[in-house]
Amino acid sequence: MNSQPESQRAAPEEQALAWLSATELLSAFKKRRLSPLDVTEAILERIESLDPVLNAYALVDREGALVAASEAEARWAAGNPLGPLDGVPVSIKDIVLTRGLPTRRGSRLIDPDQPWEEDGPAVARLREAGAVILGKTTTPEFAAKPVTLSPLTGTTRNPWNANYSPGGSSGGAGAAVAAGLGPLALGTDAGGSIRIPASLCGVFGLKPSGGRVPMYPPTPYGTLASFGPMTRTVADAALMLSIIAQPDPRDWSALPYQEIDYSALLEQGQARKWRIAWSPTLGYARVDPEVARLTEAAIQRLAETGATIERVERVFEDPADFLESFKRGLTDYAFRHLAEESLKQMDQDLAEEIRRSRGASLRAHLDAEMARAALGRQMCAFHQDYDLLITPTLAGPPFPVELQGPEGYGRYEWLAFSYPFNLTRQPAATVPCGFTDAGLPVGLQIVGPMNADLLVLQAARVFERILPWADRRPNLEPNK
Repeated sequence: MNSQPESQRAAPEEQALAWLSATELLSAFKKRRLSPLDVTEAILERIESLDPVLNAYALVDREGALVAASEAEARWAAGNPLGPLDGVPVSIKDIVLTRGLPTRRGSRLIDPDQPWEEDGPAVARLREAGAVILGKTTTPEFAAKPVTLSPLTGTTRNPWNANYSPGGSSGGAGAAVAAGLGPLALGTDAGGSIRIPASLCGVFGLKPSGGRVPMYPPTPYGTLASFGPMTRTVADAALMLSIIAQPDPRDWSALPYQEIDYSALLEQGQARKWRIAWSPTLGYARVDPEVARLTEAAIQRLAETGATIERVERVFEDPADFLESFKRGLTDYAFRHLAEESLKQMDQDLAEEIRRSRGASLRAHLDAEMARAALGRQMCAFHQDYDLLITPTLAGPPFPVELQGPEGYGRYEWLAFSYPFNLTRQPAATVPCGFTDAGLPVGLQIVGPMNADLLVLQAARVFERILPWADRRPNLEPNK
């Protein structure tokens, strides 16, 4: 495989099935122009060919996927599809419970030899809709890093350049979608874990409003986390969100269900009617010059549509310090049962973080919770004046796979734009907005008020029309 692939405008005929969107596949299934089984076989063959280099999948369920695709094919032939995703392949991040498949969370501490009898809510909804589950995508151990490497599965690589990182913690999902190893992927995001890899892999990713997608089992990090779609098109993400946002009684804290067909309403967004704040730094981020240039150019393209855009230099103070206090309490509680013997078997960065968290102060944790509440109130007030906030997705550029982040950036520095909106639980999406001189993707983040998931999707669709990205694909062919 080329170490630095060039983008290509059209896939060879034998690869074409892998690049079709979910909406295109469904139309073809309905018209009997394509078979779910043929599509699934083509993607499984592509995974077999490319994943030894990319390492996007922790587990591929070839047999289960082919059975599900055959059943979907029979339903389409009878004119009786099971649901709105019948026959469409999807991958599941290996942090989410999936019936019949081990969920090891990137950790050697989890025994795969146990009953796996339950789907998490989002997986249950996808299965009920007829989706074909391809397998589980890679994650760092317990989804605790913004890069995707773990003692269990090793290192995951970026399809645009195998020497570069796809980010994390949904790095396997981002790499899979970008490489044509499945049109839909379910990711999770508690600090940027959907948006980081979507940005670095040049695909679309949405972190829905906190509680929009029911989650189970409960986790101490639950108020920071969202489950969401990673796709090549906004329409596919809208379709997927309409399904996974359906209610599940196991999550008592989920938002009240809103029966919104995001797909049907996607094209109704009108940029001319929106009040948009463009903040290139939020007031504190140190942004790489190439990232700044590409994101500024994308905002200029949006302005040319007639959108009202106001540059806002400072939105709030950097919440990194109180986030660190907040996370320390969560980490102390979440891993309290692990003895030193277990820590020695783990990713050593995570193990050291757990050690530092021991004995976290309850007062410090609650102080951080109050600071978080103040930030949430501040953003509620901000959105009285602005419908949308737009920022770069990441402060730093894409970086080599052996690094933990861009060179010269601290952990929170390059993630300056992502983690605040986990604290506030606002919906936030990333759209591809250009490529660096080295041919690597850069993302632009769209943030909406709490509960305004539809607005964020509509705004992303506007960007998709003015800066289309789905036809830009990494060249993943072996060297000749």
